[in-house]
Amino acid sequence: MPFQLLPAEPRFYDWFEKGAQNAVDAAQLLYTMLEDGHDWPGRVSQMSELEHQGDFITHEIFDLLHKTFVTPLDPPDIEALTRALDDVVDFIHAAAASLLLYQVEEPRAYARELAVILLTATKEIAAAIRLLREKKRLPDILPRVHEINRLENDADRITHAAISELIRQRDDLFELIRWKEIYGQLEDATDRCEDVADVLRTVVIKYA
Repeated sequence: MPFQLLPAEPRFYDWFEKGAQNAVDAAQLLYTMLEDGHDWPGRVSQMSELEHQGDFITHEIFDLLHKTFVTPLDPPDIEALTRALDDVVDFIHAAAASLLLYQVEEPRAYARELAVILLTATKEIAAAIRLLREKKRLPDILPRVHEINRLENDADRITHAAISELIRQRDDLFELIRWKEIYGQLEDATDRCEDVADVLRTVVIKYA
């Protein structure tokens, strides 16, 4: 990186970490929903609050970006990371809302597996984000990136198995329709985690 006379604004790291933790909280809530299967309206309401919190964090980062002369990362990288983190929460919220919309009474095992993957992936994201503060630790982000990629591949495999099971049991068309949608939402959320990993990989390549 070029020599900087003025220090970079450190508050971006604070907001990145808040965004990552918000994603962990959303994934934890989704996991809880699928584990106990109770109080869908209340849990989705909580999830909506987390989604709003993600929007607030995004707004604060963009507002700070417009006011800051020296940023710790290039503005396009800050924007990409911010949007990717927000998308993770948005897609987890969509998955939770689908559980309520389709009036799920008994969560399926494959959905629980996907929720575990999402929770693990968001924790990896949070751990990687904390490493951004110190340039010398940027290479340590790559193992986290690789793990998120592995988890996304696992999610693809589980989603394929889950949908294959639905097709084998296609006598109940409603079950096929609603669970195909829910599995798709869960798998999409894991894709958004991989989007974060892709941005982090770019940051490591550029700044390490």
